[in-house]
Amino acid sequence: MLSRKGIIPEEYVLTRLAEDVPDPGRYRARERRARFVGKNGACNVAHKNIREQGRFLQDVFTTLVDLKWPHTLIIFTMSFLCSWLLFALVWWLIAFAHGDLDQSTRGHLRGDGGGLGAGGFVPCVTEMHSFTSAFLFSIEVQVTIGFGGRMMTEECPAAIFMLLVQNIVGLVLNSIMLGCIFMKTAQAHRRAETLIFSKHAVIALREGKLCFMLRVGDLRKSMIISATIRMQVVKKTSSLEGEVVPLNQIDIQMENPVGGNSIFLVSPLIIYHVIDKNSPLYEVSPASLHHHEDLEVIVILEGVVETTGITTQARTSYLADEILWGRRFVPIVTEEDGQYSVDYSKFGNTVKVPTPNCTAKQLEEDRSIMDAISLSPRGTARKRSVRLKPKFSIADEPS
Repeated sequence: MLSRKGIIPEEYVLTRLAEDVPDPGRYRARERRARFVGKNGACNVAHKNIREQGRFLQDVFTTLVDLKWPHTLIIFTMSFLCSWLLFALVWWLIAFAHGDLDQSTRGHLRGDGGGLGAGGFVPCVTEMHSFTSAFLFSIEVQVTIGFGGRMMTEECPAAIFMLLVQNIVGLVLNSIMLGCIFMKTAQAHRRAETLIFSKHAVIALREGKLCFMLRVGDLRKSMIISATIRMQVVKKTSSLEGEVVPLNQIDIQMENPVGGNSIFLVSPLIIYHVIDKNSPLYEVSPASLHHHEDLEVIVILEGVVETTGITTQARTSYLADEILWGRRFVPIVTEEDGQYSVDYSKFGNTVKVPTPNCTAKQLEEDRSIMDAISLSPRGTARKRSVRLKPKFSIADEPS
């Protein structure tokens, strides 16, 4: 783990790293809501009772890419072994049908390696005496090794046709398997390992309104082009007709410093959502942010990898007890020596700020609540380190 090596601080969470398993003895009596999306971005959904399994075989390439590495390597090895054995059997049958394996005909072959017998007998493939030699010749044909001990002759048209078939099958098999290995090593979610989200989200005042805020960052210098971020609230709802929707996904509008859903992710950004009357968090209060609350906020970051051009996606989620009320993130960007510096050790750090302990609905209906809150006059703009130059004064020497 990068955090164990000291490269990445433990105050925040990588999107693809496995979640820390809680101590069962400590949280034994705590019944937490099951996640829909894990902190590492994995979807917590189990697909069962799929009757039409044949649909996966209709898209063999995607099925091979989605398999785990041990299964892919086994299929990679067995596909070549089976093709070599299959064509070795075909070559052995061709030699057997032509009489190349007959001891009497083998005795008439010249020993100079030319393949021509004294009685004019010419084998289909020289130096093929058993199934083992046929297997070796199959490997030489498919992988184009060509040691020179065994070779084709013009005697058997069937052998020439089989040579063409094995070469074509070998090229197709190589392209499929090598393409599968390449796609597995260059999968888009590998880039998401260095896209990070804050471990907790916060709710605090911004411009006089309650806002849901989180921090997102990129550890690499190579940028994510056309990066967009969106957020959904997943909760159990019921319609007026009594229909129960166990996982109702509600899109909510995100705001960021550059406006819209597009972000310029050069340095860590604080993404926020204004909690208004159209927000599903409109009636959320500090008392409802506990582990029993049926609430999960999913954050999805998408973009194009600058170096490969592959679209990548990073995901995380926040349960109700992972949302901190009345806190905001500390500044982590400073200007030092003519460039901007990011202190990732404070990526997930928060400070307590004055925030009304009421819902956004109550705050909008009764604005007098804001009068009882003493807001700090100091802003949270990034700090700028300024080096003071020494001042010198020149005085006349006494005469």
